[in-house]
Amino acid sequence: MKFSIYQASRQGGRSNNEDRIAYCYSRDALLMVVADGMGGHFYGEIAAQIAVQTLTDSFQVEARPNIPDPFRFLQKSMGNAHSAILDYTLLHNLEDSPRTTLVACVIQDNVAYWAHAGDSRLFLIRSGKIASQTRDHSRVRLLIEEGVITEAQAAVHPERNKIYSCLGGPQTPEIDFSRKTPLEKGDIIMLCTDGLWGVTSGEAMAAELKGGNLMEIVPKIMQTTEQLAGAHGDNLSVVAVSWEEGYLDGVSSAVSTQTMGLDEVTTKLEEFGRGSSYKSELTEDEIEKAIAEIRSAIDKYNPKD
Repeated sequence: MKFSIYQASRQGGRSNNEDRIAYCYSRDALLMVVADGMGGHFYGEIAAQIAVQTLTDSFQVEARPNIPDPFRFLQKSMGNAHSAILDYTLLHNLEDSPRTTLVACVIQDNVAYWAHAGDSRLFLIRSGKIASQTRDHSRVRLLIEEGVITEAQAAVHPERNKIYSCLGGPQTPEIDFSRKTPLEKGDIIMLCTDGLWGVTSGEAMAAELKGGNLMEIVPKIMQTTEQLAGAHGDNLSVVAVSWEEGYLDGVSSAVSTQTMGLDEVTTKLEEFGRGSSYKSELTEDEIEKAIAEIRSAIDKYNPKD
């Protein structure tokens, strides 16, 4: 595999960052994950961390070097993440479970497979246009599809942030899966939270990315979006990959997995409370306790070597 990949998360105008992002890859498979946590105190962050870490942990074990059944992997690991969040809720006797959206994508053999719960989105961008995207699990999206409101009205609708599917919470999450989607050289897959796509549309981002360098343009989009959102803007996060099979020599940002071992996996995921992108008012002892509890919740469900 050959690809360029960029990920970033910004706090926006919020007091802390409840988004979590990660990617990891083996010689023959790539996983990207984005989660947007919801919950009081720091529990939304915990839910998002559990979700993202559950998927990356599972990938590290199962990608040897590819995933035998990507859709089953996504279904099982997202279900396990949901259960782990509920276990955390019981452990702390919380009245209301913390929750998180999640969108995840596996790419292998030049084919993409993705799944999501909530309103964090995936865009497949081809030649400067949106070739495919996820469908939000939101009340506003239902109103659009029923013809009650327009896209423009949805952007300012008072219930635009209300979703009916997520990980965590009393109801089993509704998870939507893509079709097996073959990729072409130059395709861009972008996973992002609503803090990004709610301010800068997928169509606008696709147009900016046409023919450009992903590693330069996506940071500019993030910067512009944060400025446009202003003092009350949401957290905004993105993981974006440019699929570059047969990429031109000299593209220093490109990753090649050709020389990786069959059991080797590279992961980029910041530990809870440790990343500069995620402000926390917790003490060091509280962070260490949270890390241990996250690990304990995840280990119950994830396979071991």
